[in-house]
Amino acid sequence: MFGLTFDKLLIVAVIAAFLIGPERLPTYAAKLGQLVRSLRDFANGAKTRMRDEMGPEFDEVDWKKLDPRQYDPRRIIREALLEETPAPASAIKPVTQSAYAQRRGALTPGSVPPFDAEAT
Repeated sequence: MFGLTFDKLLIVAVIAAFLIGPERLPTYAAKLGQLVRSLRDFANGAKTRMRDEMGPEFDEVDWKKLDPRQYDPRRIIREALLEETPAPASAIKPVTQSAYAQRRGALTPGSVPPFDAEAT
């Protein structure tokens, strides 16, 4: 977390203890304890609220699957490329004329082109 190791945190704690002094140290330690408790209560409250709003589906969600650390773009691309899904034969049509000719021939002479009043 932010490049902080246990050694660095210990050094910061010792320096803070010297700067704060023995008179104010218990007060600040109690405030730190209250902060940690309030953060834990906030996290538990958010979890409870999510469970209440989602209902029984909350327990069915695989949270480890949604972990961004599990994201491996190489694996995803490899799996997508190795999937073989044949295209349905009815979806493939041979092209006999250009797209312009197809659009131009879509309306018969004398017919009214489609108009959408909500689009303008």
